[in-house]
Amino acid sequence: MGMRCSRNHEFMPTTRKTKRQQLVELLLAEDFPAIAALAAHGGGVVTLLLQLLYEPGSLLHWRATEALGYLARTHPKRIKDIIPRLLWSLNEDSASFGWGAAAVLGEIGRQNYPLVEDIILMLFHFVEEEFSREGMLWGLGRLGQAHPEVVQDAAAAIQACLEDANPQSRAYAAWCLGIIRAPEASPALRRLMDDPEPVKLYEAGALRETTVGQVAREALQRLADA
Repeated sequence: MGMRCSRNHEFMPTTRKTKRQQLVELLLAEDFPAIAALAAHGGGVVTLLLQLLYEPGSLLHWRATEALGYLARTHPKRIKDIIPRLLWSLNEDSASFGWGAAAVLGEIGRQNYPLVEDIILMLFHFVEEEFSREGMLWGLGRLGQAHPEVVQDAAAAIQACLEDANPQSRAYAAWCLGIIRAPEASPALRRLMDDPEPVKLYEAGALRETTVGQVAREALQRLADA
């Protein structure tokens, strides 16, 4: 997705509230370079982005996820420092934002794979856990956009999710399999072509409403075009 150019913002927030307001404005504008510049002018930006993960399903949630991935490239040490917290939140006992953390870890890997290279098998395992499955499938799809050969190792586990009771997980699994070009999944994807369950998919900066069947058909088209 092309990034909009930064608009030479003046970064002079005087309170945590004003910094949050400025951050929300930048997220809605998809101005990730300006968010990176804001982070360079002081602390708190990463923490505020993590707080926005507590609004699952919202556009701000997804833009915050994408922004954390962008910061993995521009401020890798800061993002490396929060990875243990993200992993801890994927423990069901944490009562935290595990769903969002799984997606963020995939987005971090998309932007700066060395940050997650040592824990990639853990990420694959999170697909098998109901608590983290939905977010991790999306995260692996994002990781697969940049490193399909890495995610291919989890293709079988991802394909198993095409039969998940959760339509959102079925849709993300189909989307991911199309991205990583997994032709062995074609028969299972065809069985979903008429699945009418409504889902939402954040892709290319937009949160769109679609169906499991439509996502499966798009995945099959990607496989046909490969």
